[in-house]
Amino acid sequence: MSAPSTTAHPSASDASRPAGLKGKTVAIVQSNYIPWKGYFDLINRVDEFILFDDVQFTRRDWRNRNRIKTRDGLAWLTIPVRVKGRFSQTIKDTVISDPQWNRRHWNTLVHHYARARHFRAYKDALEALYLGSTETHLSDVNHRFIIAICEMLGIRTRITRSTDYHLIDGQTARLVDLCRQANATDYLSGPAAKAYMDEDLFRQAGIVLHWMDYSGYPQYGQRFPPFEHRVTILDLLLNEGPDAPKYMRSFGHN
Repeated sequence: MSAPSTTAHPSASDASRPAGLKGKTVAIVQSNYIPWKGYFDLINRVDEFILFDDVQFTRRDWRNRNRIKTRDGLAWLTIPVRVKGRFSQTIKDTVISDPQWNRRHWNTLVHHYARARHFRAYKDALEALYLGSTETHLSDVNHRFIIAICEMLGIRTRITRSTDYHLIDGQTARLVDLCRQANATDYLSGPAAKAYMDEDLFRQAGIVLHWMDYSGYPQYGQRFPPFEHRVTILDLLLNEGPDAPKYMRSFGHN
């Protein structure tokens, strides 16, 4: 059985848009491995989501790992990658060091989630996603998983990659220029970028900058208390199934 379909929601619908957003909205974020629900909430709020994998790969980050809930607490699922002597490598150039990672991760998910309420409904689709993974580069794995999970959630946002565009120098200038190339009128950013973003560059380019708000998520039927929001989206899918969008603000349920 394949994963059950959810009611599809057009990208950046009126319900999902931040107030005042009317034109084409873009978000530009590094790819993560099986990201948390907030990542997909951001994707669902925009018209185009650009995977920004031309930037430096950061160790002990979300690029190649994420957390699951287990009876014994939080546990990491980590894709092993080559890092020795490659400090400045980009995400797109990061190579997977063990081709058997996918089978181990799948077996771990089965062990900890086989009794989750909706595991059987998603089992075949996720098993095919994992065991069919033959990619040698981290960015390609992340891209394929993000696309597949968006389909499970009913997210229709166009997903592109920074490699599809011409890139210029400058931390904020590069983002502004990507927005220009994508014909964006609005840019939606995660709140962590406030620490370095030059907001004046967006104003000068006539692009309205908005900040994503990850607060106020309701708890769902997560196994193994205490409840933890910052775990992989797979935790929400396997526990709530077709009701997963009800726990993500962009779908207009809360």
